[in-house]
Amino acid sequence: MPRDGTATRERILDEAQRLVLERGFSATTVDAVLAASGTSKGAFFHHFPSKDQLGHALVERYARADLAYQEQFLAEAEAASDDPAVQLVTFVALFEAAADELAAEQPGCLYVSFVYEKQLVGDGAHSLIVDAVIAARERLAQKLEAAIALHPPRVPVDVTSLADLVFTTFEGGFILARTLRDPALLRGQLTHLRRYLELLFGVGDASTP
Repeated sequence: MPRDGTATRERILDEAQRLVLERGFSATTVDAVLAASGTSKGAFFHHFPSKDQLGHALVERYARADLAYQEQFLAEAEAASDDPAVQLVTFVALFEAAADELAAEQPGCLYVSFVYEKQLVGDGAHSLIVDAVIAARERLAQKLEAAIALHPPRVPVDVTSLADLVFTTFEGGFILARTLRDPALLRGQLTHLRRYLELLFGVGDASTP
């Protein structure tokens, strides 16, 4: 029986992502992806006419999964409380609880591999990353604005910058965990972020003297 085309495509993407996170995109050859995924050249080029298009598909899938995780945990946080500040704290706490598993499943930030190799990947993949980062920023900024309105902080807050801090803590945590080969470091960074939000908005355990 012929292999399922969707399964083959996902297997190629899975192995390509693993290799890119280990080596970088430029150092990941098509032949290496073929060997790792057990795929023929014909099957590979059927799904990805070029290496550039493989890179585009990798970033597109990664960005979609990244935003899906954000929406999943925000939805859980929103179901647990009507207070936007508590929702933000719960949102980070959910990632904190899942951090070890996420760091093991995703031992690095794919965005980094592509942003630093833009000239080798093309503008298409870079634009996908920009769109994903802005979408994450805007979603978090909306929640932060609602939290600030209900719990005015004692210090001025740049909402866009704080939304970016949430994003960079997540992505930087992956880089730190991979660099020092300790998945628990991601959880530690998220703990700091959660406590900061608790103190900023006066909610949660860290806000209690």
